[in-house]
Amino acid sequence: AAFNMIGPDQDSHSTFNIRRARLGVRGTGFPLDSKVNYFLLIEAGNNGITSNGSGSVKVTDASITLNHIEGARIRVGQFKYPGSEEGLMAIHVFDYINFTSVTDQLTLERFLDSDGSVSGMDANRPNGSVGAFRDVGIQVYDWFSTGDWEHSYAAMVGNGNGIARGDNNSGKDIHLYWSSERVFGGQGPRREGWKLYAWHQQGKRTLATGAAQTAADFDRKRWGVGTTLRKGKYRGSAEYIAADGMIFNGTDAGAVAGTLNNAGTAVASFNMLPEDEADGWYLDFGYKLLPKLELDVRYDRLNRATRIAANERRFSTLTLGAQYFFNNKTRAILNYEVREAEAPGLPGTAVPNRILDGMDDRVSLQLLAIF
Repeated sequence: AAFNMIGPDQDSHSTFNIRRARLGVRGTGFPLDSKVNYFLLIEAGNNGITSNGSGSVKVTDASITLNHIEGARIRVGQFKYPGSEEGLMAIHVFDYINFTSVTDQLTLERFLDSDGSVSGMDANRPNGSVGAFRDVGIQVYDWFSTGDWEHSYAAMVGNGNGIARGDNNSGKDIHLYWSSERVFGGQGPRREGWKLYAWHQQGKRTLATGAAQTAADFDRKRWGVGTTLRKGKYRGSAEYIAADGMIFNGTDAGAVAGTLNNAGTAVASFNMLPEDEADGWYLDFGYKLLPKLELDVRYDRLNRATRIAANERRFSTLTLGAQYFFNNKTRAILNYEVREAEAPGLPGTAVPNRILDGMDDRVSLQLLAIF
């Protein structure tokens, strides 16, 4: 469960809410075969998984894993696909409250019906939950050691349509992943080691575009490379992510979707760029100042819609953080984000830059408890 105190971007007061509560079970409860295990995870609360679509409770993971073939475990069902490091991390060991902009906008997928290009009264809101770095499919994966190094691989075929629903086109997503880690010691998600990794994803998405809003399939590709380090009091990570096709492009003028324009003739809508490109990266560093207190700093950059200079939007965020560990299952996290955004291909006086100049900093406080 994570309880957040968040200062909204355009509001002067703070809000207290239960962002998420999770209930899960895993095990080898198949009496006829001990080499089969299962995992079920349910998400409840107020977040991107539960706020779109019907109901405030969603099943995010429902899978079984077959461990019969040496070197090739087989997982089927709905589960996290191999990809970016932030997406793969379990939320209870994530060192910050919010994702980087590059992870949030390029890999945490939103599913829209339209590109939002036609002005009107349709806010073009997401047609369901965010992807939550998950899909329905089948995956082959395993890990093996050579000396002090541990190597892992994964290959997956998925629907490419997120969680809690079936496929909506004939295309399938392909996911590939490789990592090699020099293991220093320990075990579990906070094991000490130095890891190098690379991943690739590609598939198709159906989207209505143009004046006629004709539906068509578009390519969506994502890939990345990165490294992580954890040793003693120190930890760090860095990742570069590139995207081609299906670039989430925020809302008209940065307004809340559904907001009327001054003339009252149209509302702000969500937008998608089906044939554009983007890339970004982040650097992250943490230091255990005291046994129960860690100080963190992270810088991330997103270059969005880079195919045409005038359309590019650049987001930069410096996050200063602290984590206090009450025990192994309870901690408090405080983040202050210094946020900047610009349209680098336009004059500073252009309307997009005047809007982006108004982006506020953000402060977040979270109490996370596992029980």
